[in-house]
Amino acid sequence: MKRRQFLTTGAAGGAVALGAAASFPAPAISQGRQQWTMVTSWPKNAPGVGVNAQRAADMIGALSGGRLTVKLYAAGELVPPFEAFDAVASGTADMLHATPYYWQGKNPVFHWFTGVPFGLTAAEFSGWIYYGGGQQLWDEAYAPFGVKPFYAGNSGVQAGGWFVREVTGLADLRGRKFRIAGLGGAVMQKMGVNVVLTPPGEIFAALQSGAVDAAEWVGPWNDLAFGLYQIAKFYYLPAFHEAGPALEISVNKQKYDALPKDLQQIVAAAAQATATTTLADFTYHNAQSLEPLVRDHGVQLREWPEEVAVEMGRATREVMAEISAANDMTRKVHASFSAALEKSRAWSRWSDLSYLNLREKALGA
Repeated sequence: MKRRQFLTTGAAGGAVALGAAASFPAPAISQGRQQWTMVTSWPKNAPGVGVNAQRAADMIGALSGGRLTVKLYAAGELVPPFEAFDAVASGTADMLHATPYYWQGKNPVFHWFTGVPFGLTAAEFSGWIYYGGGQQLWDEAYAPFGVKPFYAGNSGVQAGGWFVREVTGLADLRGRKFRIAGLGGAVMQKMGVNVVLTPPGEIFAALQSGAVDAAEWVGPWNDLAFGLYQIAKFYYLPAFHEAGPALEISVNKQKYDALPKDLQQIVAAAAQATATTTLADFTYHNAQSLEPLVRDHGVQLREWPEEVAVEMGRATREVMAEISAANDMTRKVHASFSAALEKSRAWSRWSDLSYLNLREKALGA
């Protein structure tokens, strides 16, 4: 805003304007253009996440006619993958593309804005965010850090994980080293699993070296690209902890508030458009990638054994009771999320679940 004020200063303030102009590149002054920096938690051009982060950056530049352009830095290029939020909060970067539970150490309430075990699906989550008060709660949760969040899409139902050795029951899980993110890790810890969290770009190396015995990442599309099938052949589905994990484009609030209103709307519109393309991207390419994993790479698909599923439910209820009581914000968000979940379950019983069961009966194996 200060630069805009200098541009509109009258003759009486001409000397001040000239002095200020000297500190900025001439094109930025004459054309009223600015460039933002976007940091991400993803390897460069990672399927679904890195690619759609770049699409969002490009869209902002195109929609603004070049008045606001965004330069993207992949994980580690400017800041480490798990420090993107701090970079935006401090003003080191202007915006980020990541997922909120990576910053849960600042406030456990951030988990709900990515997703919780046995929580909302992608469609249900977007309903809560856009129409159920979720966005207002998210704004409130990020406000103390000077960050403004936008929903930027979803992978849909993820995969449960790659295992070097088959899981036939609870005994096969206890003591294993499992790379698993978010509250899924907390649940697994209660089930006797040794939980490890590595940045996405280090998952393959951790599996290859034996630092972990199992790892979850996203789903067939990303997992195929990361080559995880080269190390582990047992692929467990679905992810109990990530039914519809959300992505974010979040911006430095001070920088966002300083934008003209039309540029603010462009940033918001780019995030919303990216939310649509990201889910479509994952949905289509996961379907395309599952068959090659099985046909070409000998991957064996597995569902979780019943006793494991039952224990997941028990441990999830325990974890959610603990974390929802952490502070006033977690209690408030948990109440809103849980209300949305209960109504969604009542409807999905007669919509998505009923339709998928009917489709399988009608079309057969």
